Formats: sequence, structure tokens, C-alpha cells
Amino acid sequence: MSTPSVRPVAGRRDVNRFIELPFRLRRDEPRWVPPLRFERRTFLDRSKNPFFEHAEAQYFLCERDGEVVGRITAQVDRRWDEFQGGDDGMFGFFECEDDPEVARALIEAASGWLAERGRGRMLGPMDFTTNDEVGLLIEGYDEPSMILEPWHPPHYRALLEGLGLVKAIDLYMWRLWLGELREGDSFHPLIHAASEKSREEGVVVRGMRKREMEVEVARFRDVYNEAWGDNWGFVPITEAEVAFQAKNLKPVLDENWAMIAERDGEVVGAALTLPDVDQALRRMKGRLLPVGWWHFLRRKSYIDRLRVFALGVRHDYQHLGVAAALYERHMQVAKEHGPRGGHMGWILETNEAMNRAMEGMGGEIVQRYRIYERAL
Repeated sequence: MSTPSVRPVAGRRDVNRFIELPFRLRRDEPRWVPPLRFERRTFLDRSKNPFFEHAEAQYFLCERDGEVVGRITAQVDRRWDEFQGGDDGMFGFFECEDDPEVARALIEAASGWLAERGRGRMLGPMDFTTNDEVGLLIEGYDEPSMILEPWHPPHYRALLEGLGLVKAIDLYMWRLWLGELREGDSFHPLIHAASEKSREEGVVVRGMRKREMEVEVARFRDVYNEAWGDNWGFVPITEAEVAFQAKNLKPVLDENWAMIAERDGEVVGAALTLPDVDQALRRMKGRLLPVGWWHFLRRKSYIDRLRVFALGVRHDYQHLGVAAALYERHMQVAKEHGPRGGHMGWILETNEAMNRAMEGMGGEIVQRYRIYERAL
């Protein structure tokens, strides 16, 4: 067997090989959900993804005897430097055969590219930022992943840690079933009390208006950037990036699960929860044709899970119980429209307030993702 070699992606054919690799590596893995190939192609396109307005990246393929056996990206984000400081570079899109030699070749290629650009630490995986798919799955392999959640085979952890990458921070994925009721519900009484306080303070929670979606998305972005601003690794999302994301998510958006909290006409909080369209993608096998559209269009008949994409409250209003009001609204919508539950989105292990809130609603940590670091 020959030594693996790594080279930069060059041209459309290589991009296709980059996208196709996980389809080969995981073709017999039922827990992996194939992404739509055209969506991945758009996401990686430097002329279409607004991430590249403030960042640069290199894509790499690892080959052995003419076959692609691994892939990785390396990226430098000027907005990360601006908001997080330091001299970090990132790696992402790591896919690899269960072969330490291939993994080493990939990590060394990404490390070398970042070091050439003056980076002192490598973080990842991030595809491309913490606003996208982030982290390596290290626990909960049997739990079905959902929309915007990566699934990785267990040997990836061993490969990366065997190369000296160490934990930077862990992310928790919580599962919560909003419709599993006892006499009333599984929420802690303090959550209902806080929600009642928000109503007394004049806070009203409503659904986003599809007819004003561009304006509503801008309102959501403002709340998202302020509410998440203090989190580890957070980089505010730009207007172009949120428009790009909104375009991708619009086909799966459900008005019942897109929420705005207002007080005296001012937006003070927001939440965006998505039906788990991965349940449709699993049946589509990465393609819209010949029958992928049929599965997508009938998805409401069998999608029974949700994923909270984001939920946040402006700093000046966090004492008013706005988050609790958004939690309670989720419970009401689940009862009236379904689905009854799913994953509540990743939460930093250091975010005590949100982790306690998840406990207060009867949640359970079912997956753990890890962001690694390595000195360059």
C-alpha cells in the first residue's frame, strides 16, 4: 500500500470528489444523514457563500493509489480575529478512513497552511464557523442527529486525539420532549412563574410573519448577535450571512416555530426552531431527483422531531422572564401543532444558565461535541 499524499482541491472535479467522500465512507452507516449535494456545493462556493467576504480557506484531498481517502479544510477568519482576538486558525470538513497515516497527513496539511499565515493555534472542526456545523461528535453515536448537526464515526475522535489535538471546549446537545405531560407538563414551576412575570411586564410572544420575512430575519439577527455575543467562539453573523442562511432554511421554515418577543413594539427576544428535515434527507440520499422532491414535499407526514436553531434575549431584558416566555410558547405550539420535541441545540458546557434551564424543562444531554485545539 502506497503512502497517502495530500494536495489542494483544484477545479470542479475535485470539489465533487471532496463532496462525495463521506457518501463512500458512510454508505453502510444508517445513522448518517446524507446532505443535499447541490447545497454542499453552494456552501463551498467562494463566490456564493458570504463567509468568504471576510475569510480565506483552502480545501485539501488526501489520495492513495488514485482514490480519495480523506479531506479537510483550513481557514482564517478576519472577523474571528476581530471579535475573539488571538492568532487562531480553523480546520473543518474532516473526513477520513480509519487510518492514522491518512489523518496525520490531513492534519499536517491544514496545520502547515495555517502556520504559513502566521496562525499560532488551530481550532476545529468548524464548517466554517460556530454559526455553522461545529464540533466533533464524541458521545451519543446512537442518537439520531438532526438538521445542522454533524454525525461522526467513533474512530474520528481516536484519530484526532492520537495526533495530539486536545479539548478546547465541549458542547452539549439536549433532548427535550415538550409534549410528555404528567398532570400539567414537565417544566419547573419557576419557568412558568418567570413567564408570567414577562406578561406582567408587557412582553408578548408572536410568530414571525412570512410576508415580512426579510425584516423579521433582520430583527432575529440583531437579537442573535447581542444575546450570543459573550459566548466562547461567537462571531456576529453578518447581514449577508443571515440572508444566505435564511435562503437555505426558508423551505423548511414553519411559522409556528419562528418566534419574536416584543415589549412596547421593541423586539426583546427571538427563537428559531426547525422541523428535523434530516428525516426527509435520509430518504432522499443526497439528491432531489428522481424522487427526492416527493420525499421532501410529503415530509410533514412523517417528521416528528424538532431542533432549536437559536433562542436569545437582549441583555437589558434578560431579567424580565423573556426566555421563559419563549420556552412556554414552545410547549404550547408543541401541544397544538406538533412535533412534540427533539434537540434543543448545542449549548456550551460553560453556559450554566442555559444548562440549568434545560434541566428545569426536563431535558437530557444525549450527545456531546468537542472542539479541539493544537498549538502550531
